[in-house]
Amino acid sequence: MASSSSSPAVTERRGIPGASFVHDVQTYLTESGLDVNSALAFLQERLQQYKLVEMKLLAQQRDLQAKIPDIEKCLDVVATLEAKKGTGEPLIADFEVSEGIYSRARIEDTDSVCLWLGANVMLEYSCEEATALLQKNLENAKASLEVLVTDLQFLRDQVTITQVTIARVYNWDVHQRRIRQAAAAAQDS
Repeated sequence: MASSSSSPAVTERRGIPGASFVHDVQTYLTESGLDVNSALAFLQERLQQYKLVEMKLLAQQRDLQAKIPDIEKCLDVVATLEAKKGTGEPLIADFEVSEGIYSRARIEDTDSVCLWLGANVMLEYSCEEATALLQKNLENAKASLEVLVTDLQFLRDQVTITQVTIARVYNWDVHQRRIRQAAAAAQDS
C-alpha cells in the first residue's frame, strides 16, 4: 500500500482549511495519534464546519446575485435620463415609495441623480459620476461573485474529500473488526 497517508493538497483558500485525501488509514491514524472514534469525530466536526461555511457563502452568493440586476437597472435608468436630457420632453416614471405602493413622477431635464448607498445614506451625483460609480460597483459585484463561485467549488471539493475520508476510516475499522473476530474464532476452534 502507499507509504504516505495523504496526498499533497491545497492547505487553505481564503480561510477555508483544505482537506487531504487519506490513502492509508492505518498510517493516517498513527501519524495523527488518533483512534478510529476520535478520527471520525474530528472528521465529522470538520464536515459540519464546512457545511456552515457553505451556508454562509451561499447566502453571500444569493445577495450578490440579487444585487447585480439592481445595479444594472440603476445603470439603465441613468442612461435613460441622459438620453432624455436636452430633448425637452419629460420622462414619466412609476417608482416604488414603499413596499407595494407606487407613485408616478414627471422628470424634467436633470443633470444629477440621487443614489441610495445604504445605511440610510443617499447622495446626489451628476449623471456621469453616477454612471461611473454604478459601473465600478457592477464590476466589483461580478468579480466578487466569481471569487465566491470559486470558493464554493473549493469548499465542495473539501466536503467530498472529507466524506470519502470518513467512509474510508469507517470501512477500515469494520474490516479490522472482522479480521479480529475471525482471528478470535480461529483461536477458539
